[in-house]
Amino acid sequence: MEKTKKLVILGDSAFAEIAYEYFTHDSPYDVVGFAVEQAFLKRGDLFGLPVVPFESIETQFDPQSHEFFAAVTYGQLNRLRTRLYTEAKARGYHPASYISSHAFVWRNVEIGEHCFIFENNVVQPFSRLGNNVVLWSGNHVGHHSIVGDNCFVASHAVISGFVEIGANCFVGVNATFANNIRVGADCVIGAGALVASDVDEDKVMRGAAGEPTGSARRLNRIRT
Repeated sequence: MEKTKKLVILGDSAFAEIAYEYFTHDSPYDVVGFAVEQAFLKRGDLFGLPVVPFESIETQFDPQSHEFFAAVTYGQLNRLRTRLYTEAKARGYHPASYISSHAFVWRNVEIGEHCFIFENNVVQPFSRLGNNVVLWSGNHVGHHSIVGDNCFVASHAVISGFVEIGANCFVGVNATFANNIRVGADCVIGAGALVASDVDEDKVMRGAAGEPTGSARRLNRIRT
C-alpha cells in the first residue's frame, strides 16, 4: 500500500506498538515517530523511530504535515486518551483513524474521527460510532446502534440492534447487550455482563446477571 501520510503515535506502550504494526502494514500512513508526556518518557526510540516529549512535539513533527493517533487504552474511563486527543487537535494536528481491511463495516455506517477498528469487527447498517472510539477485535455492532464518543469496546462484545451506549464507557470482553437498550455515559460494563435493560450513567455492571454494583467514576477515581 502506498504511503501518502505521515503519522505520529502518541504513547509507547503495548497499544502504541500494536498501532504501529497496523498503521504500517495496513494503512496509507507512514509512522515516523512517537510522543510521550515528559513525565513518562523513558526511552529515546522505538522500532528505530524517535520517541519525543509530547510537550515539544512541534519541534520534531510539523502539525501541517503530520497526523496523530493517541494509542492509549481505557484508563480513567478513557479520559487520558481523550485528553491527549483533544490537546493534539488544539495544537494543530489532524487526528488519524484506522479501520482494518479485515473488518466488515457497512457502507452507510457513520464513523467519527480518531477511531481504531480492529480486525473481525462487524458494524451493521445505520449504526454510528462517535469520535475517539476503539473497537478491539471481533465485536458485533448491530444495526441502528450508537457507540458514543470516547468509548472503548474490548473483544467479542455483542451490541444488538437499536442500542445506544453513552460517552466515555468501557465495554468488557464478551459483554452482551439486548436489543433496544440505552446505557448512560461513564459506565463500566464488565467482562461477560448481560445487559438486558437500560443502565443509568456512572454505573458498573458485573457478571452474567448484569446488575449495577457501584459507581464507575469512583472505581476509576475520576474527577469531573
